[in-house]
Amino acid sequence: MQRLIDQYIRNEQERERAASVEALAERFAARAPKHDREGSFPFDNFADMRDAGYLKLTVPRQFGGDEISLYEMVQLQERLAYGDGSTALAVGWHVGQVLHLRTCGKWPEELFAELCRAIVHDGAMINTFASEAASGSPSRGGKPETTAVREGDGYRITGRKTFSTLSPILDRFVVSAYLPEEDSVAEFLVHRSDRVTIVETWDTLGMRATGSHDVVLDGAFAATDHRITGKGIDDAGGWLLHIPACYVGIAIAARDYAVRFAKTYRPNHLQGVIADLPTVQQQIGLMEAEIRTARCLLYAAADRWDNEPDNRPSLKPDLGLAKYVATHNALKVVDMAMRIVGGASLAKSSPLERYYRDVRAGLHNPPMDNTVLQMLAAGALGESR
Repeated sequence: MQRLIDQYIRNEQERERAASVEALAERFAARAPKHDREGSFPFDNFADMRDAGYLKLTVPRQFGGDEISLYEMVQLQERLAYGDGSTALAVGWHVGQVLHLRTCGKWPEELFAELCRAIVHDGAMINTFASEAASGSPSRGGKPETTAVREGDGYRITGRKTFSTLSPILDRFVVSAYLPEEDSVAEFLVHRSDRVTIVETWDTLGMRATGSHDVVLDGAFAATDHRITGKGIDDAGGWLLHIPACYVGIAIAARDYAVRFAKTYRPNHLQGVIADLPTVQQQIGLMEAEIRTARCLLYAAADRWDNEPDNRPSLKPDLGLAKYVATHNALKVVDMAMRIVGGASLAKSSPLERYYRDVRAGLHNPPMDNTVLQMLAAGALGESR
């Protein structure tokens, strides 16, 4: 019988990729408790992903990448999170943003080509650091307090970024900064230097191994041609589906753990296993309903984004809804899985305890709940007869 996680595999190539990533996920699952306990960054996982070619999956073929679709990225991110949510969420920002840059074309052609070659040949990665303590999430429109001042053939950038996922491993990253002389905000590609310091602030309830520390820039230099001035094509942020894919993957892992437990746990007051109890079967049925609903929306949104390039801006409500439903349903699924397993699920030795903490982080990833609901409401109110 086909496993739930395999339900959306469409062909043999996708099956082979999924099997390869599943092998990685199994390895990461064994390491996850240690990294979670220590709050340490999983450099070992990223070395394995680099060797397996995971980092270049969304790089265009012309530069030696696999150029996978959004649908395929969702498949693989979901599976990776089944093994370790922190690793999946962290690497998702890299593979997702490369997909975004590939489709929107906002980077200068040569700068993007240079990045792609570095990913393929050196295992380089990328992320954008935009959040700040004073301005909050950039998705809510806060203006950065980080400043960029022109100097010679470039800019000196000074400020402090929070939630800087992947910061321990990146040798380059993008930052948003305010230009006082222009009264505008721009993005800059910055390379790691002695003017860049990582302050290890990341000590959180969940997703403890994403390395989302603070990054302090003390006059870090960005050349003029490393200023990102283009806006590119509006791709509706489809690449952000790496986020709900991650939380659905965690939910499936929790579901599988609870189902295995129910099929094998036989308390001495019962003649059979607890899976025979109608109440437990109801809980399992509810988990299935939540996961299947979330995945149906998630894969439908990814498939439409892939196949309707000219219609992508109008897909924003569907993309946002996929994230909203996936995140909330994942929370429900992990909670129900813990109810099936009982008090043992609270133990630090149980992966359910980590899943429970990790899925809560989805509430704080973009797009935020109120943004999605306002967008859906605006669509409804704006309809004409």
